[in-house]
Formats: sequence, structure tokens, C-alpha cells
Amino acid sequence: MSTQQDIVTRLRGLPTAAISDALDQAGIEGAVGGLAPLSDGFRAAGPAFTVRYALVDDHVGGTVGDFLDGVPPGAVIVIDNDGRTDVTVWGGIMTETAAARGIAGTVINGVCRDVSASLAQGYPLFSRGRFMRTGKDRVRLAATGEPVTVSGIKIEPGTVICADADGVVAVPAAAAGRITQTAERIERAEAGIVAAVRAGSTLRAARERFGYHTLQTRQP
Repeated sequence: MSTQQDIVTRLRGLPTAAISDALDQAGIEGAVGGLAPLSDGFRAAGPAFTVRYALVDDHVGGTVGDFLDGVPPGAVIVIDNDGRTDVTVWGGIMTETAAARGIAGTVINGVCRDVSASLAQGYPLFSRGRFMRTGKDRVRLAATGEPVTVSGIKIEPGTVICADADGVVAVPAAAAGRITQTAERIERAEAGIVAAVRAGSTLRAARERFGYHTLQTRQP
């Protein structure tokens, strides 16, 4: 039986497009809309460490980033800042810390700053954009280790997050094994189609041979 680390390693080697098709076949909603990498070369996969921010109020000030001390190596941090684009919840110090501690990447339902640090470190960041204004004293840490919802997708602590140039997908931990197997099968079929076309086949014939039109069709 595959361990979670084995599954994460296999998912890391797969494109999110194949994983998304596998989720479709299983009838699972997991494509997280509106998020993009700072660099198309960024890839990340790992169990989610969830973080939620809220606006400060009259009695509670705010800071960002102290939760990093509790994030295990290999995790993907998922920060829900309610999609805000007016204040950032991730910057250069956090990038340097996360990279040094072996954290797999960060996904932000919001924006980040100090982009050059992420690019220099090769630290994978996925967000709704970039903006320089700090979230300190504007937002506060509301919770860690609780479910969050991003673009309508519920992400639990431990949900396997996979991200690349095409965006972010969330794979429920309980389904990760079968989703991985399906995604690998889809990748093999698509590679077979490409190989057949290069060998002289028509695209129509190659697609029919490898069942292209049913690869992501939901199975009963």
C-alpha cells in the first residue's frame, strides 16, 4: 500500500491538468480557480497546512507570518485571506523562512509581495496577484489547522495540494491514491496519442485508439 509520501511524490510528477481530469472522472470538485504562480516553472505538491485571516477589529491588532514556526517540512501552506487584493499576507521574510525549512510551497487566496525573493529562492508561490501594502495591523490571524474554502473548494488540513503553471488543484486525502492512479493512466494515454501522431497516425485515429474522449468522463 502506498504511503502518503509516495502518493505526494507521484502527484508532484504529474501535471495539474491530468489530476483535474482524474478528479472529474471521480466526480470530485478540486480545481481551485483564480490562482496562478509567480513563475511558470514553479511546482508544488504536499499536504495542506491551512491558515485563515480576518480583518482586525477595535480590540485585536494583527500581524502576519508567526504561524510559520508550526508548519512541517513538505507541507503546502494554504492561506485564506478572503481573496483580498488590497493587503498582502506573504512577503520576503516568510519566503526565506519557508524555503529554509523545506516547506513545499504557498497558495494564497489573496496577494503577496517581495516577489523577487520568491523568484531568487525558487520558492513556489501561487496567489491572486501581487501588491506591496502590508497586512500588518490590517488583518489578523484567525485560525490555523481548520478547513478553509477557496474559490468554492473546501480544503481540509491534509488535503493534497498540487500546483503548477496551470494553477492549483486540491485532492481530498481519502481519495488521493485512486486519483493518482487515474491521473497516471490519463498521462500514459495522452503520451500514447502523441507518440502515435508522431509515428504517422491521424489525430482522430490516435484519440479513438486510446479512448481520449472518455479520459475524464465520470465513471459510475
